[in-house]
Amino acid sequence: MLIFTGNHGRKAIEDLYGRDEAAPARNGTQDYREMAVTQTLSYAGRPQVVQAVRAGTLMKLASESGGIIEVAVAIGDSVLDMVPLFRVFGAREKLNEEALRQTIEIGEERTFEQDPKYAIRLIVDMAIKALSPAINDPTTAVQALDQIEDLLLRLGQCRLEVCDCYDSRGALRVVIPFPTWEDFLRLALDEIRYCGASSVQVSRRMMALIKSLVAVLPAERHAALRHWERRIQSTIERTFVDPEEKEEALMADRQGLGVGEKKRREGGRNHHGKLLT
Repeated sequence: MLIFTGNHGRKAIEDLYGRDEAAPARNGTQDYREMAVTQTLSYAGRPQVVQAVRAGTLMKLASESGGIIEVAVAIGDSVLDMVPLFRVFGAREKLNEEALRQTIEIGEERTFEQDPKYAIRLIVDMAIKALSPAINDPTTAVQALDQIEDLLLRLGQCRLEVCDCYDSRGALRVVIPFPTWEDFLRLALDEIRYCGASSVQVSRRMMALIKSLVAVLPAERHAALRHWERRIQSTIERTFVDPEEKEEALMADRQGLGVGEKKRREGGRNHHGKLLT
């Protein structure tokens, strides 16, 4: 299930962020929210979930009206009766409501389409269930972190700033809420950090995850990663009182309890100081 869910997450990342197209030059810096709201479209019906948004069709509708369409819900949000779906700013005329409504897919449950967070959410759930006192299976949590690291590695190399859509002349036309790098890190790490606080195996794997990502991702991703490194270290400091246990928990180790960072630096020498062959 971890591999299955990870594969869906990888496909969602490729589909959503894989086309790294150059953004057109932007005209003006005015906050669109200062413009008049010319139309609001709300949801009507029983509770359901936002599954996808068709940005291309929204761009066409916004350009034709000369306005800006703000999608008021994020992919994966639950929508209830009377919850706003769209706000239109500065349009010359009202948009066709049925055409606008058809640009958003709403269904019974979350799907992986346009929603890499959903894959991470499910993998985190598997990890924290494994870390519950009733199950106590930190090895499964470590395997979950393997999948999480791969998804974060891919996301960290993408241009995640796809919230604002501009037309060919650089005019803002569509605004869609998508998660930031910080949002992905919080989802991926926070609950596992909390639920796995007393597990040396999980602590070591999380330290290795952070170090690995810092080593390969671009510099603009490092500040958020360093923030989570400090949070994980702080959790370890509070949890482990014995100095030796604390030192062990702080050591990066991709297996959790396998070959630690110190042994890797020593180059695999045995207790006589000779290289292993």
